[in-house]
Amino acid sequence: MALAPEVKNYYGKLRLLIDGEWVESKSTTVHENLNPATEQVIAEFPTATEEEARSAVEAAHRGFEAMRRIPLRERARMLFDMRQKFEERFSELTRVLTQDHGRTLKESEGSVRRVIENIESACSAAYGLVSRNEHLDELAHGIDMWLTWEPLGAFLIVTPGNIPMHAWSSFVPYAFAAGCSVVVSPSRQAPVASEYICRAAIEAGWPKGAINLIHGGREINKFILRQPEIQGLGFIGSTRAGWDLFKLCGELGKNSSINGNGKNTVVIMPDAALDTIIPYVRQGCFGMTGQRCLGSDNVVVVGDIYDEFKERFAAEARSMRLGYGLDDSVAMGPYCTAAGRDKVGSWVERAEAEGARVVHDGRIVSPELKAGFFMGPTILENVNPDMRMAKEEAFGAVSALIRAESLDRVIEWINTKTDLGHSACIMTQSGANARKFAREVNVGNVGINVGVPQPYAFFPLGSKRKSFMGGAKSRMASMRLFLDEKTVTARWV
Repeated sequence: MALAPEVKNYYGKLRLLIDGEWVESKSTTVHENLNPATEQVIAEFPTATEEEARSAVEAAHRGFEAMRRIPLRERARMLFDMRQKFEERFSELTRVLTQDHGRTLKESEGSVRRVIENIESACSAAYGLVSRNEHLDELAHGIDMWLTWEPLGAFLIVTPGNIPMHAWSSFVPYAFAAGCSVVVSPSRQAPVASEYICRAAIEAGWPKGAINLIHGGREINKFILRQPEIQGLGFIGSTRAGWDLFKLCGELGKNSSINGNGKNTVVIMPDAALDTIIPYVRQGCFGMTGQRCLGSDNVVVVGDIYDEFKERFAAEARSMRLGYGLDDSVAMGPYCTAAGRDKVGSWVERAEAEGARVVHDGRIVSPELKAGFFMGPTILENVNPDMRMAKEEAFGAVSALIRAESLDRVIEWINTKTDLGHSACIMTQSGANARKFAREVNVGNVGINVGVPQPYAFFPLGSKRKSFMGGAKSRMASMRLFLDEKTVTARWV
């Protein structure tokens, strides 16, 4: 066992980032932030006042005026510099994320690597702006026409507690590539990680006001969104909160990219190579304690391999060691909050009341874990597609085993039993089954023999139905959020 060192035991009272300066909030509403593995206070953070939020918006507006004037090659160079800052701070950022959120260090390393990949993708997007412009000489006698793409302005970026760094990078580097500025409003669940990623970003030398950080909440988010200088919203979080902000964007006529909840399924076909795919399914269901939008809840087993799969999957769950994620021997960390853990426990109880049977009970944890928001992986069976557990996201390390007689039946369930559409995966050695599944399942991210169909940064998070709202997907596709088209028609003859 090797425990990686904490960056700090206590980070103090967190500040707001406004106009390039870290400032003390004047708010009297201050919250404690706990390490979910130890329940020790590691920071305090304020709920910003409306006056402070307004100051951040004004700073972002000034920052936009500076950002839009930075030449394209200079913006690209600064993005490359920002990428290097994240490489230099890689170990620090991963340890902060584990301490603040609860995931394992390996999972944090994967998340920070996704951040760096998004910055790389934003670099390519910046240069890609050149190819977006189109020019037509002699459209008519003496008339030329051309198309340009222009940055829109300042944007509100709202990030969730489960992926505070990855979600940040799904929008902010692309806003910078486009020449826009941002006000970042992170979840209260991971404020330290949110601060540290902004600290790394500003080291690249962006203009004052290009990035601002406000610890707020739903009402402050709505206040910021109502400000006339704010042109739109990038959001990753719950469907309920996202729908509320989506309606407000509609009322205000503002752009949005809103990613919400998922209810994801992994399908085990009779020809699946169990030795290979069971670790993938474990990661898809229990990685990051099940607290991710592309994680799987439902495991549907087709045909007569159900019993064998169940026993081997349960053995895999039993082998997972719980503990502080900075311990490199730990396979699963705590939930981010006590409320999140308790909510998942109530989902298990509700499923039992509906007739489900517990195959492996994660509510029973080692007595050695005397502190922390721990609950192990849980596997349920006797679940049918009409149960609430099979239709709504529990957002935890709970896997519902469901029997099915055919792939057609499974596709029907995925497409009709829930209105969410983040992802679905199939484990099979049949190209015909894989192709049919990919073409017919109504979700935005499909996995074939992978447990988590995480698109690389060059691709959008292609979620569908009530898992996504707005006019532009996140990551590379968010360039459509930050840019607008302009056509010029000129007569010189």
